[in-house]
Amino acid sequence: MKEKNLLYLGIIGPIVFWLTTLICGLMIDDYNHLSNLVSELGALNSKPQYLFTIGLVLCSILNVLFVIGLYRVSRYKNISVIPVVVLLFFSFLAGPAIFPMPLRLHGIVGIPFPLMMLSPLLALILWRKYEHIMKIRLGAAIGLIIMLLGFIIFIPNLLTENFGLKQRFLYLGWTIWSACLAYRFIQLRLNPIIIKDRLNTLK
Repeated sequence: MKEKNLLYLGIIGPIVFWLTTLICGLMIDDYNHLSNLVSELGALNSKPQYLFTIGLVLCSILNVLFVIGLYRVSRYKNISVIPVVVLLFFSFLAGPAIFPMPLRLHGIVGIPFPLMMLSPLLALILWRKYEHIMKIRLGAAIGLIIMLLGFIIFIPNLLTENFGLKQRFLYLGWTIWSACLAYRFIQLRLNPIIIKDRLNTLK
């Protein structure tokens, strides 16, 4: 598959995720996206269980393909692939979908998932010298800040009745970061400039 097609998956993946959660939410009586957990949509024996599982597994696969596209462009342009590879942690989202709550593995297989928030942080650090070409700083900062808001789930007295909202901050931040990466890397791919690393620049 061509890199450009793979890069578009960074936009399609989040669309699949949000459509899945919205449709599954409509299938459960009195489900509230602001207060209920995302995992409740795919709970064992729930009406949308299989639709939810298919949607999240598909989203995880699309993310892997997206990362492959990012990786190819990163290697070709001689920029660090670390922020790109770290984004693979998002695909651990498939684990909790395959093992629905309240199964014991539900809370175990998805443990690496939050590590994907390191992707925008590492991008801000490792790609800073290429900002004039990549112009990705703002998207990385916004995505990272919104992801970090997800940690307020550990503050029980804040947004007490909106646990679902607190949890969704992580997904919203990922959505912004993924779309930003897709857009900027499509532009970067079309840019004929091959970025030199710092060592070659000094020669």
